[in-house]
Amino acid sequence: MLSTGGCPKTMLSIKDALEAVEGRWKLLILFSLSESPKRFKQIAREVSGITDKTLSKELKNLEANKLVLRQVHDTFPPTVEYSITPHGMSLEKVIDELHFWGLAHRKEVIG
Repeated sequence: MLSTGGCPKTMLSIKDALEAVEGRWKLLILFSLSESPKRFKQIAREVSGITDKTLSKELKNLEANKLVLRQVHDTFPPTVEYSITPHGMSLEKVIDELHFWGLAHRKEVIG
C-alpha cells in the first residue's frame, strides 16, 4: 500500500508533478540533458522518434517549469544550448526508479 493514502494535498502534489513531466518525451529529454548541456539537434538524435516540432514544444514547457535552461551564445550564427537545472536534477531519483521499474516490468510482461 502507498504510504500517503488519499490525502488531498498529496493528490495535488502528484498532479503538479505529473503536469510538469507529463507525456512521452519530457523524462527522456531530461535524461539526455543529465549527462551534459546539448544543442537542439544533439537532443533530437538521442531522443529517437521525437519530431523537431515536438522537441521544441517540450523544451519550452520544461523551461517554463524551470527544469531546463535555454542559453543563447553570442556567436554567428547564434548557438543555443540546453542544460538541466538543479531543479531538473532533483528528478534524478525518480528517473532512476522509473528505469529500474521499467526493467522489472519488461521482465514481468515479456519474460
